Parts: sequence; structure tokens; C-alpha cells
Amino acid sequence: MDIIKKVKTKFLNHYSKSPAFIVNAPGRVNLIGEHTDYNDGFVLPCAIDFSTVICVSPRTDLVVNVFAIDCNEEVDSFDLNDSIAFNDTQFWSNYVRGVIDELKKRGFTLAGCDIAIGGNVPQGAGLSSSASLEVGIAATFNQLCDLGLSTVELAQISQAAENNFVGCACGIMDQLASACGKNDQALGIDCRSLELIHTPISDDNTIVIINSNVKRGLVDSEYNTRRQQCESGAEFFGKTKLRDVTIADFEAQKSAMDPLVAKRAEHILYENQRTLDAMEAFKVNDMPAISRLMAGSHASMRDLFEITTPEIDYLVQIIADVIGDRGGVRMTGGGFGGCIVAFVANDLVDTVVDIVAEKYEKQTGIKESIFITTAADGVSVITDIEAI
Repeated sequence: MDIIKKVKTKFLNHYSKSPAFIVNAPGRVNLIGEHTDYNDGFVLPCAIDFSTVICVSPRTDLVVNVFAIDCNEEVDSFDLNDSIAFNDTQFWSNYVRGVIDELKKRGFTLAGCDIAIGGNVPQGAGLSSSASLEVGIAATFNQLCDLGLSTVELAQISQAAENNFVGCACGIMDQLASACGKNDQALGIDCRSLELIHTPISDDNTIVIINSNVKRGLVDSEYNTRRQQCESGAEFFGKTKLRDVTIADFEAQKSAMDPLVAKRAEHILYENQRTLDAMEAFKVNDMPAISRLMAGSHASMRDLFEITTPEIDYLVQIIADVIGDRGGVRMTGGGFGGCIVAFVANDLVDTVVDIVAEKYEKQTGIKESIFITTAADGVSVITDIEAI
């Protein structure tokens, strides 16, 4: 069943009424530029055609009711008159509560509503199911309360919610991709200025995402550790962010740095350059360059930033052996499991799927999940409910 129709039906059954509007917020995959966002660097994600769907109906009081279809159909309820408290027993609800808390802190007047949330973004896979939920909730209240927020502002509020309420020091990339994506385009982002550089993706190629299904248990603590190491690297050079350190300065002074901090900084500095180069390569569909840049990114994440796993490395290798310079492949996301992304010539997609099905589970004992996707539009609001 179409995911939007599914969530609409669940809303109707749970609340005994139809929603007034529906928000569709996509997940994202990052083509290149990993852990560069919180260093004020460059990233190149795209929104994908897997999304979080939120059905909404206004209330006449200030109560917010949330029905989470994909979390054992759990419910959460709170009053906007009260301070928004962290929910220790239903962690998923903190992404909802955090966005609302951030809107309240900014002085917006909010209204109560009944909400049902569902979706098909794989959870825990590094495809930003959490960011799509945050952006979707921000868009929900933007529509419900006529807040007049831009898509960039929706992303900023969502990021602040994850930083301040949920407690993960994420950068802005995931939320911006979900809020501002464009169909058939990657979204180059300058994470300092928030300049968006829409980069066409050739329809001669397909985006293949493969979830290793390695549980990402270390990601939150290790993510925050990597961020602290990057801050130490910037401080060594007397800079606020590694974005402001040149490769030449780094190479001249890296021997004086703490060796571990130097490895982290080296990844960030060269990954920024790879990302800028990739924006140009994608514009002209230069597949050998894309292949080289994505391979360099993966090797750097493996050897310098140390966030891959043996299973992820194996997936990348068997796919690289098949596609050669007719595509690129790398780990994507925060690391320690999750997904790889491959940008593959259309006629090689079946071969990639077949080789993974043949070899990955046999090698690792884990069954992969494969998603074929395209670059999609960012968050949208559907008001013509009867048409669904």
C-alpha cells in the first residue's frame, strides 16, 4: 500500500476522522562529504523517495496527541501550556517534543493537534529517518499555525531540536536535505553560509542504497567523540572550525599534532575538497572522477576517521569490483554500520544487486536490504486529502 494512503487510513481508524492535511518529509542519502557538516564544510546529499508521513488534524485545545504507527502504535500526549519534558520511556517522541520545544523557545504561538506518524525510511540505517521526522514536525506546525517559516528555517529548527533536546550534536546536512531537496538533483551545501548548490544527477545512472543491517550501536557516542576531536584539530591551528584550515597549513604542521586528532583533521580537510570536486563531476556526469572521489572518501572514512566496519568495507569492495569506473560506491551516514551508497550506470544495477545477494550474507552471516531510489523533492504539504 502506498505509504501516504497507509498513514491516512491509520489516522482515520485511530482518531475516527480524516486528517486536515498531510506532510511528506523525505529521508536522505549523502553522496559524498561525511562528517564535514559540523566542521562548517561541504556536503552533497540528496533527498530520497522514502519518507516520513505525518497526518494532522487541528484541535480546539492545546493538547498534542501523537500516534506512532511504526513504533508498536505507541501514543504520546502532552499539553502546550506545560514545559516540554524529555520522554525517558518513548525515545521516538523526543524528536517530536524537541521540535515543538524549539518552536516555543522561539516565541511562536502553537495550537493543539492530533497527529499520526508513519513512513518507509529505514530506521537505524543512516538515511536520516530522525531528521525527516523533525523536519516533518516543523512543517506540520508551520502549516497548522501559519508560522511563515522558510524551508531553511525548518531545517535549522529541526537541527536545534536534535542538538538541544535529543542530545546529538549533529550538523545541518540531514535536515537541509529533507527540507530543501529537489527532484533529480543532489543538494550541494555550504554548511557555513547555508548556500544551496543544486547539482543535476544524470538519469543514465541510478542510486542504489544497501543497508548492511549492522546495528549502529556506537554511533551517538562516537559521533560526539569525532566532533570533539575535530574541534581539537581546529583549536590546534587557532581556528574555530576545520573549514578555515588549509591543506597546505595542515601538511606543514600535522607532525606536531596529536596523531589521532591529525588523522581526523586530515579526513575532514581532504573530504571537503573531494566534495567540491564531486559537485563539478556530477554536473557533467564524469563517472571516472565520481568513481575516484567516492573511493577516496570511503578509504578516508576507513583509515583516517575510522568509522566503517568490516561488513561495510566488504560491501563497498564487491560493488567496486563490479562497477569499476562506471560508478562510485562508499559508506554513507554517521558510520559504525548502516548503509553504503552506490551511484551506478543503469545497465549495471541488476549486476550489483545480484553480486550483493550472492556474496554478502555468505561472507557476513547478515542479510542485506537493498533500496533503489532517485533524488526527490524536499518536504511538502498535501491539502487535497480527498485526492489520496
